[in-house]
Amino acid sequence: MTASGSGEPAGEAQRLARWALIAMAVAGAALLAALGSGPLVLLSGIVGLAASAVGVWWFLAHRGPLRLLGGVLAVAAPLVTLYLYVVGGVWVNALVALGLWGVALSCARSALRRPEDERDALMRGEPVAPPRRPVLIMNPKSGGGKVERFRLVERAEELGARVILIDPSAPADVAGLARKAVAEGADLLGVAGGDGTQALVAEVAAEHDLPFLVISAGTRNHFAMDLGLDRTDPSRCLDALRDGEELRVDLGDVAGRPFVNTVSFGVYADVVQRPEYRDAKAGTALDALPDLLQGGEGDRLDALADSTPLTAQQALLVSNNPYAAPDPFGTVAARRTRLDGGELGVIGVRVDGAAQAAELAVLGNRATGLNVLTARRVEVGGGPGAGAVIPVAVDGEALTLPTPVVCALRPRALRVLVPRDRPGSPVPPPPLDWRRLTRLAFPEEPGRSDPWDSRTP
Repeated sequence: MTASGSGEPAGEAQRLARWALIAMAVAGAALLAALGSGPLVLLSGIVGLAASAVGVWWFLAHRGPLRLLGGVLAVAAPLVTLYLYVVGGVWVNALVALGLWGVALSCARSALRRPEDERDALMRGEPVAPPRRPVLIMNPKSGGGKVERFRLVERAEELGARVILIDPSAPADVAGLARKAVAEGADLLGVAGGDGTQALVAEVAAEHDLPFLVISAGTRNHFAMDLGLDRTDPSRCLDALRDGEELRVDLGDVAGRPFVNTVSFGVYADVVQRPEYRDAKAGTALDALPDLLQGGEGDRLDALADSTPLTAQQALLVSNNPYAAPDPFGTVAARRTRLDGGELGVIGVRVDGAAQAAELAVLGNRATGLNVLTARRVEVGGGPGAGAVIPVAVDGEALTLPTPVVCALRPRALRVLVPRDRPGSPVPPPPLDWRRLTRLAFPEEPGRSDPWDSRTP
């Protein structure tokens, strides 16, 4: 077992921990040196960040002159801060401190990595024999025509699969097509389409305990991404038909309807309901957000995540397994490294004004307006004055469901066939724990520096 980097694992982790602390200390010294010549200028960085967050809030939550002012403030605040840094002569200090902080974070993450944790963080498949009668349902319009562009029909038929093409000009009963294929002897079901279509066929596959093949021919392909599949070339997903392995993953259920990714309530769900959303997503969202965020059209939501109440939420995201990081705005958070944990991820957002928007921008997942937790069951209802039904977005598809809406999981209900040779999922970074890092760098007991010692928290 080796740590990241070369050398003996414990010694390497200790060196990285010390470098992280040294870089952090020098970054602090650079800032302290700047305080002597321009403390107010240096502190303007925090003010600028908060002002930029307020500007974003005004831009999203208002129309007319205030929206224009918010847009100007969101852009101008960081530029003014940069100008003050240059004029005040502290820009070099700020740049050095920023660079050293980046070094400290990198070293700290590497020092805190545990190989056994990284192995446990990723799903492992079991080799299986190729299916004999696979049936694949394909939407030729999905993802802007990826089925034709990547010759998915021809490729699938070469590998012995029967392909059912959906007629995009007429409504299709995708689940009905899947059930008919099962009745005719299919021993695998697969889909080339969006995540909503994937979920419908996945439910049929789970009902009959058949393997399910995901082909990343949709627009965003979040489910395929979290399975570690190639989203740039959906034809590579078909390699599973001849050399595949099987993953057992959870399948979500919202009011009796399956989902593979997320169920959204509140602001996003309200926007998706609008008929013009499909053709002009950004414009529709900007037009709708002021009413929703200011409490006009958008109703607040009350939810119960297991025994934890979430009251008056503006937005609520329930996911099939939690995302990798507790910060929903971070890049790593956009992925789920496991889909077999048996728990829903829950993110609730309540922002009542510009001050809370600034707090959310500065503090991230520690802000009072953000709730991040896991649960096995989530019950969502409207807040005071809400109707008997609420808008819901299930894997991006607009629905209206009667309250209360219950979200749950069917643990390991879905058998997913994936290629053995696939890009895979990135290992999530370990959480930053500066106290633990200090103990790694300077162990209290002589000779005890093993970062993976079970006694080390």
